[in-house]
This record gives sequence, C-alpha cells and structure tokens, in this order.
Amino acid sequence: MATNKKDGASGRFAYDLDRVIHEKARLSILTSLIAHPKGLRFGDLKQLCALTDGNLSRHLEVLEEAGFVSIAKSFEDNRPKTACKITAEGRRRYMQYLDVLEQVVRDAADAAKAAGDKISTKLRLA
Repeated sequence: MATNKKDGASGRFAYDLDRVIHEKARLSILTSLIAHPKGLRFGDLKQLCALTDGNLSRHLEVLEEAGFVSIAKSFEDNRPKTACKITAEGRRRYMQYLDVLEQVVRDAADAAKAAGDKISTKLRLA
C-alpha cells in the first residue's frame, strides 16, 4: 500500500503510488468527485476535467472497475443522464494516495535542502 522505506539507501525513494489513480485524467476525476461528495453529472465532470466524452467515459470505466466510482444512468426529459459519485473505497484509496504524495514532497524537499538548494515554502508540508 502507501509506504516507502526510510531505513537505508536501498529503495528509500521507491514509492507505492496507486497506478489507477496516478494518471492525470483519473486524478483529476477523483479530485473533482472528492470536492463534490454528492456526485456530478457527466457533463459537469467533463468540463471540470477538460476531457472529451470518449476520454472521460474510458477513464470512468477504469475507475468503476476498480470500485473507486459509481455511475448511475437514467433519463430526464427523454435525455440520457449520467451521474458519477466517488465510493467509500475510492475515497479511502484517494486519501492513501495523497499520503504517499505528501511523503514524496517531504522527501524531495529534505533531499534538496540537504543538497543546499533553496526550498520554496510552498513545498514544505507541516
């Protein structure tokens, strides 16, 4: 899961980032859904993530197969309506992913600082 080895040089920076999430479009989709816990309509999600219909559909399919999102299809005024929502498992795995990313940033900042580089305060995590 979300770990890296701090003991010794071997594997110190080998992070276990979730490959399902660690893709630009899917990260964008999950971030949008985390920010909207009641879910989003397909068109709104498409706009927020700046994706085409086909790209969004394919990435939602991957996320649904992984159990990260639920997709509900219905009709409203004889028009198809697709609603997307993050699942409890999706929320849990997304938060684990963020924990690993925070460790990446901390380690990068520490390594740069040790090398004498100036670190932006934006990179320092509490």
